[in-house]
Amino acid sequence: MSIVRAAGGVVTRPSGDQLEVLLVHRPRYDDWTFPKGKVDPGEPDEAAAQREVLEETGLRCALERELASTHYVDSKQRPKVVRYWLMRVIDGAFVPNREVDETVWLAGERALTRLSYEHDRDVLRDAIALESLDGLEGTDVGSSDAGSSADVTARGE
Repeated sequence: MSIVRAAGGVVTRPSGDQLEVLLVHRPRYDDWTFPKGKVDPGEPDEAAAQREVLEETGLRCALERELASTHYVDSKQRPKVVRYWLMRVIDGAFVPNREVDETVWLAGERALTRLSYEHDRDVLRDAIALESLDGLEGTDVGSSDAGSSADVTARGE
């Protein structure tokens, strides 16, 4: 069975003296997660991450740094690997669409609490550990292995 490749972003923006993280709500799964999607054949993962963030959120973003990848089984029982990058907003604005009906900007513990999947919380912890994100550093993120890849089985997303 082939592995499903996907890519996405932990999108940040400044808010006062801290950074906030963008989460997306997907009505199909009724979950809160990071923008991400499948890599097209022949497409570099980095380009796929930027494309998916733009398609789902309307935001054009710059890649900053690669974060932990997640590994899980999707809704069709296929192994899936998602590569993530820390991203900064360049421009754009969210318009609800068929994949994402709502977005929210949150910092630290609030973002960790809102995320639906533990493997997403692991990615956010990785971002906090690697980047010491202003406004996120010092937040109780609850895991000492924040820099490791998550290997989680989740309901299909």
